[in-house]
Amino acid sequence: MSELRQVFSDLVRVETALWNAVDTRLRADCGLPLGRYESMAAIDRRESCRVNDIAADLIITVGAVSKLVDRIAAAGHCVRRRDPADARSSIIELTDAGRTLLTRAHDVVEAELAARIDGVVSRRALADLASTLANLRQRRG
Repeated sequence: MSELRQVFSDLVRVETALWNAVDTRLRADCGLPLGRYESMAAIDRRESCRVNDIAADLIITVGAVSKLVDRIAAAGHCVRRRDPADARSSIIELTDAGRTLLTRAHDVVEAELAARIDGVVSRRALADLASTLANLRQRRG
């Protein structure tokens, strides 16, 4: 197997293992699936967030994000407000309950990732990996 294919294979499998571990922990500790957590975190990162923003951040379809936002809103963790600059669009904001849950969930995610990565990957290697992954993300498209 070529080195590129091996790296790809390893990245996919490590991502899947980490996703499953973090998702299991988030569901158990917070009752929150990882997909919703990721969407809520994307909403929280922006002062004014639209469905398109979340889709771009998470690299998933607008339709998938719209369904996720509907589920988050139904749980009382976000609201949609009309965008004053574009009547066809909505601004999505976390509710107080959503912010509280997200803060708790950040701690759970951090703890689970630390349990799986600390001691296995040095701080320097982790910084290099973060930089490499950021560069790869910028080249998408």
